[in-house]
Amino acid sequence: MPPLSGSPLPGTPSPGPHGAAAPGCHRPGPPGNLPAEPSRLIGRGRELDALAAQVERARLVTVTGVGGVGKTRVALRLATALQDRFCDGAWLAGLSSLTDPALLDHTVAEALGLTDHTDRPPRASLLEQLAERRLLLVLDGCEQLTEGCAALVHALLRGAPGLRILAVSRRPLGIAGEQVFPLPPLSDPEAAELFEDRAAAWLRGGEAERTATDELCRRLDGIPLALELAAARLGPLSVAQALERIDDRFRLLAGGVRSALPRHQTLRTAIGWSHELCTPAERLLWARLTVFAGLFDLEAAEYVCSGPELPAEGLLDVLAELVAQSVVVREDTPLGPRYRLLDPVRIYGAGWLDALADGERMRRRHRDWYMGLVTWCELDWFSPRQAEVAARIEAELPNLRIALEYSLEEKGEAHIGQYLAATLWFYWVGCGRLAEGRHWLDRALEAEADNEETRLKTLWVLGHVAVLQGDPARAVGALAECRETAERSGHARGLAYAEHRAGALALVSDDLPRAEELLRSALARYQEIGELNSNVLMGQVELATAVAFQGDLAGAVRLCEEVRDVCADHGERWALAYALYVLGFAAWSGGDTAGARPLLEECLAVDHAFHGLVGAVLAVELLALVTLEEGGADGTADGGAEEAAVLQGAAGRLWRSVGLPLFGSRHFNAPHALCERRLREVLGARRYEECVREGARLDLGAVVARCGPRADRAPVPGARAAAPPPVTGVRRPGTHEPAGSPATGAGETTG
Repeated sequence: MPPLSGSPLPGTPSPGPHGAAAPGCHRPGPPGNLPAEPSRLIGRGRELDALAAQVERARLVTVTGVGGVGKTRVALRLATALQDRFCDGAWLAGLSSLTDPALLDHTVAEALGLTDHTDRPPRASLLEQLAERRLLLVLDGCEQLTEGCAALVHALLRGAPGLRILAVSRRPLGIAGEQVFPLPPLSDPEAAELFEDRAAAWLRGGEAERTATDELCRRLDGIPLALELAAARLGPLSVAQALERIDDRFRLLAGGVRSALPRHQTLRTAIGWSHELCTPAERLLWARLTVFAGLFDLEAAEYVCSGPELPAEGLLDVLAELVAQSVVVREDTPLGPRYRLLDPVRIYGAGWLDALADGERMRRRHRDWYMGLVTWCELDWFSPRQAEVAARIEAELPNLRIALEYSLEEKGEAHIGQYLAATLWFYWVGCGRLAEGRHWLDRALEAEADNEETRLKTLWVLGHVAVLQGDPARAVGALAECRETAERSGHARGLAYAEHRAGALALVSDDLPRAEELLRSALARYQEIGELNSNVLMGQVELATAVAFQGDLAGAVRLCEEVRDVCADHGERWALAYALYVLGFAAWSGGDTAGARPLLEECLAVDHAFHGLVGAVLAVELLALVTLEEGGADGTADGGAEEAAVLQGAAGRLWRSVGLPLFGSRHFNAPHALCERRLREVLGARRYEECVREGARLDLGAVVARCGPRADRAPVPGARAAAPPPVTGVRRPGTHEPAGSPATGAGETTG
């Protein structure tokens, strides 16, 4: 297989020894998200050789073929074999559950682990983040949105020269430069080997059985999924009986002429035969499960699919039978066992659901289940289960999108769409999904919904998101409407949240007295109505930031220590991370570099776990300054300076995904400007820029690894005495330069 073992693909570096990253790569070993193979891949050696040769020649190769022929399995096997050739690895983006082309970019970015907080069009952000990366991207299920996929692939290939795409689709994308690889069915020997492997528990051997097996494999045209379904039906049936039954079905469909049956009909016939052999309860569950997108769990299936003719208490047994028959695929995940339908099986079942005229009721029950899940998760976000909640919502995102789509498109349901979009604030804000959150919030507000409660919540959540995205104009409009409506109707909670988010906007806009006034008022309103959650704690942290920037470090510490205590009582980690940042800022400003570092390191670790770029990049900016003052491992200032410049470069890259660097705020910018000025003095402009470029190649994971505790890290003697002034209104020990002087103002560059 020369392309896999010989020279590297054009434009990609060769892997280093022992799986190390190729020269020029910035991380050890290839990253990626390719799943483990669920079972042994039978055959396909020739096809893999030929496909690898095409991928070597072209930047876009589309694997086509009939449903069930194994396109995804072959593409993933090749991607796994090739991932060492790409500095930035091989990645899978599954598109088959999408119905809205507007979510294509979000889905690909999510699959690649790229986070974007900005209000830029998602494609512009995706292109910027991929521009200098060298990776292989597998796009699976492109036939669902062929035109949208074609436009996306065209843009990605033009804007990211180090990108190669392996598309999986029932039909070509039809763009310039595309190489099409039609995947044929298995050869006769391969088909027989696959069938015997999957049916090993039921086969007894003997010449008659082997003859029947060969004939069955020919009848099924060597289509792997059809063979899997047939193999799963053995046990009560012998191979000869299975052959007879499926042959009867072929004759019925083809009018007695086998050659008249097209190959794409073979799979449908095999699925239909499997369907006929199901019990009425199994057929009913099969049809109802088609409302799910991607993976689902047992509890969801029991709620959505149960009824008088399919009791919830017996549904597990029916589901287990469908798993045994290869109709439903069971996957073990960190959240426990989950299930899914393969696309051809789901499409067939959906036809039966339509025939039963039960689709509308099932989609509504599906939406109701996920509305309940979102409600529970919002409440449980303020608890020790925050990480579990984040993982659950991440896993359920395809189904949540379906629920949002249904609510926003179905007449009379838009208020529930608003409720869903707004109640997911903790995911949009807390887990690095601002761009997609903005998409749904904007759509929800455009929908006609006569429900003041859900509209008020949608408005303040949109204002929150817009503030973090650096879009003050949209934030002001949304929060003004929220406040006016809440005042007119006497809605105390809506008014508290409107004031809170307006205070946060004033904070990043450097209007500190106004920020303090609004935030204190909001916190008082929260106390009056008995509101206590992560948002309330964030309001207190934002107040602490405002008073710290005005010079009251003791007041800021007092506020954040209160937050820390409440977080400890409730197991809250997300708001805690921001409190740790302010405490680290206060420690550094007060001259305690050693005390600041562990606070900032913990802040960074928590934000990384939640994909929270805003808090993470703020921590990295301040850690750069702390690192500079600590010096290098050898006790020299230069070593610490180089590492600090690398961290500034990494922060610069992260800010591009967050939005406006340091919110355009003079106060948030001051530590960066101070650090940059000192670094240029110590390193010189040329070496500083070199280190910044090195840091710009690091992703957040690499930054977190670099910023971890280091036993040999020690402050440089005398470093504190020579330190420049604080960025707050207090003076640093041993200095006479007042904070907020032009030297630390907004005129400094942000790297």
